[in-house]
Amino acid sequence: MRTVLTAEKLWTGTGLLDHPVVSIEDGRIASITPRAAGELAAGTGGRVFDYPGATLAPAFLDVHTHGAAGHDVMEATPEALKTMGRFLASHGTGSYLATTVTAPLDATLRSLAGLAKLLAQPPNVGETVTWPIGIHLEGPFLSHVKRGVHPPEYLLAPDIAVFDRLFEAAEGHVRLMTLAPELPGAVELTAHATRRGVRISVGHSNATAAETRAAIAAGAVSATHTFNAMRPLDHREPGILGIVLTTDSLFAELVCDGIHNTAEMVKIWWRCKGPERAILITDAMSATGMPDGEYQLAGFTVQVAKGRASFGDVLAGSVLTLDRALANFLAFTGASVEQGLRLLTANPAAMTGLSDQAGSLAVGQPAKLVAVDAAGRLVASIQNGQPTSA
Repeated sequence: MRTVLTAEKLWTGTGLLDHPVVSIEDGRIASITPRAAGELAAGTGGRVFDYPGATLAPAFLDVHTHGAAGHDVMEATPEALKTMGRFLASHGTGSYLATTVTAPLDATLRSLAGLAKLLAQPPNVGETVTWPIGIHLEGPFLSHVKRGVHPPEYLLAPDIAVFDRLFEAAEGHVRLMTLAPELPGAVELTAHATRRGVRISVGHSNATAAETRAAIAAGAVSATHTFNAMRPLDHREPGILGIVLTTDSLFAELVCDGIHNTAEMVKIWWRCKGPERAILITDAMSATGMPDGEYQLAGFTVQVAKGRASFGDVLAGSVLTLDRALANFLAFTGASVEQGLRLLTANPAAMTGLSDQAGSLAVGQPAKLVAVDAAGRLVASIQNGQPTSA
């Protein structure tokens, strides 16, 4: 059955279209036209969904998420990913990178092997389930000083042979890896992983400015949850944070939940990185979408209360969703809806090299869209051509 979507505007991932008409057939975009030239499906057996005052856009891409709806991606089971995927779809996320946490090497290898098999067998087109399109390795090559909740006993020095084992276990699906630039061997591993098609994100790091510049020169393209688990800024040794904020070519993630960073810090990040290099993420864990209580993050227990996920006195990811991140970002910065949408669509797709799979809208693509209002709040999520109200 044909489905037609109309709204005030459409953000395609590259530009705006006023009064769009988006036609969907068999779960894919059949046409995108201005309303004046578009033929609505009324009277032809099709369904029409109108979102007055809203902006249609590509469904969100989250490049840093560990879990949701009571499940962790490292479970690597169909049940876990499908339960997560239904929840993510309802909040506008159309694609994500399944993000690991530092764990025993054998356990990580098993999870990666399981994820690789699942990535090769996505759900049917008609299912409203969001599925990962790659893997983000957050660990084990992280700083002990800035490890956050990553277990210190499982952290490893950068090692090309170990990385290759991880990459092969994932059958090449590793798309992004967080790495502390100051660790011995980090620059060599950055260059090696980059040659294998993996994007390197600097983070969980106590690196100096010079050490960070060396990683960027070797191929690093992004920064992991800016401000968090990073050496603080100093006016004589700007460190990793100073380089992240002032290197125009570098993308930079941010957790915009009002807990990881204040509104003032979000504004600083936005002014430094701008609309083409800023990326919103969730860093979400299994408690996302669940009531307060105790939850698992890759094998250890996290306490969740009043929107804060903690392991002792350390933040342990978040319970944020990308639709909420967008609304928060607009409220904190005053940015336009179109500017905000780039941070969850085109920018993460460009950073990861996945622009052919996410971050834009074009005829022939799977129909994964969102409708958001002027404040960035989710109005509807359209996954595989199936609209649902927020």
